[in-house]
Amino acid sequence: MTESYPVLRGLWAIAREAAQLIRRDSGLYLAVVIYVLAGLIFLNAIGAADRLAFSIYFQSWTVLNCLIWPVLAIIFDAILILHRFNSRRPLVVKRVFSTGRWAYALSGLCLLMALMIFQGNFTSVKNGMSLWQDGFRFDVVQANIDAFLHFGTDPWRWLYSVAESDLVRAIIEWNYNVFWFLLNFGALFFVATSPMVASVRTRYLACFMAVWILVGNILAALFLSAGPAFYGSVTGDTARFGEQLAFLARGAASSNSAAAYQQYLWSLYEAKQTGFATGISAFPSVHVGLAMLNALFLREYSRFLGVFALLYVAFVAVSSVYLAWHYAIDGYVAAIVVLVIYVVARKLIPADRRPVPSMTSATVNRPVAAATVF
Repeated sequence: MTESYPVLRGLWAIAREAAQLIRRDSGLYLAVVIYVLAGLIFLNAIGAADRLAFSIYFQSWTVLNCLIWPVLAIIFDAILILHRFNSRRPLVVKRVFSTGRWAYALSGLCLLMALMIFQGNFTSVKNGMSLWQDGFRFDVVQANIDAFLHFGTDPWRWLYSVAESDLVRAIIEWNYNVFWFLLNFGALFFVATSPMVASVRTRYLACFMAVWILVGNILAALFLSAGPAFYGSVTGDTARFGEQLAFLARGAASSNSAAAYQQYLWSLYEAKQTGFATGISAFPSVHVGLAMLNALFLREYSRFLGVFALLYVAFVAVSSVYLAWHYAIDGYVAAIVVLVIYVVARKLIPADRRPVPSMTSATVNRPVAAATVF
């Protein structure tokens, strides 16, 4: 029994320090609570209480953030330690896997689980928006604005004139449906759990939530549109984007097919059912918004990397048009709104001061530069 005391003391120390950090995050938790309450009030007011989606993300979100990302982070740390350090390896291991690091990671995991509820609320509200607006009323206006801004031509035609290729489509679909998620939700996990970026933790997470709420819910609900993929279904004009959709349908058998996922969304919309990542809205683009958010924060770390990140934002915006998810203005507006969110957050939210409690100043000041997640 006495042999277990050191383990229990270590676990208690981690829990105690994590609790201190969780209390510092109380503002973020309060924001989640307010958002969820507002979402529930909205859904009940419009008679859409059956669109709740809180349980949908539990399994996938928990496995991703409590198993897959932590395991990958530990593997990354282990490889880095083995390749970069020799005689100082024990010191690095002690620091990387210290009580303070584990406490910080645990507090981050608690935040991520709160964001799982946040995401469930987002999907719930998104599924109720078409009921509140009684359908999609802005597609024709937005598509016409798009054509006007692109010299009288729907922008997908410009893209297909130079890149109508099955290979290009497959690459773009993989990026849009797989790589984008790895980048953006990997960044979320990293910021939430790593003391390396502790100074921007609150500001980043506040911006992350603001993008989903303002871009994905509020603006989307006020100017609700279905997007090019569903233009014919909501306007009756099946010719305008018909050739584009026919091309995309050629890849419907692919696991990353945009056409297949679009069919999935529309079938659940018609059945008035809520499922994983369901709800239809095009304007503005959350895909572009989150890519823009990460580019702006990465630019704080490195202007050089920030340039590539902004190029990636442009690629995501082009991809969203290519795959018929969005009108081009959806990406333009999203990028501008996120820039405003970012600038306002920099002025209103000061840098966090979050020392890892168990790290003494002597340890922190040692020249150990392991670029770790934990």
